[in-house]
Amino acid sequence: MAHVFVYGTLKKGQPNYYRMFESANGKAEFLSSACTVQKYPLVIAGKYNIPALLNLPDQGRRVRGEIYKVDDKMLKFLDDFEGVPTMYQRTLVKLEVQEWAGQTHGEQRPAAGSITEAFVYSTTSYQPDWPSLPCHESYDSYGDHGLQYVFREDWKN
Repeated sequence: MAHVFVYGTLKKGQPNYYRMFESANGKAEFLSSACTVQKYPLVIAGKYNIPALLNLPDQGRRVRGEIYKVDDKMLKFLDDFEGVPTMYQRTLVKLEVQEWAGQTHGEQRPAAGSITEAFVYSTTSYQPDWPSLPCHESYDSYGDHGLQYVFREDWKN
């Protein structure tokens, strides 16, 4: 089982959250809300207004999201969903735990403020103007940024 940090449309209350719990995709269990230790630019970009975490450490803001424990099948689904390795790359990131909710199965429950690691989908494949876009601490597709997320099913090739 791997730990994955989600910060965009896969979070609770966001358009693709349901994909985390479709049994055909694998298994996922919510563990904790968390925040990146380092700053990163989280931008809303492209013609589909997709949240993108640019792999530019120490720029932008500390990003808030959620940690999930996923099985190998879900990890493969997420890799495909995120377009690994061309659109996004799966890398490890250090996270500050905010509130741990998941089961620990005999392990010590991480305390609020403690540091853990999880995979994150960030990108080095972005347009030259993306680093100059507004950076967000937390993504909400329904937020006041005025950039409506375009569902994958509505993408035109």
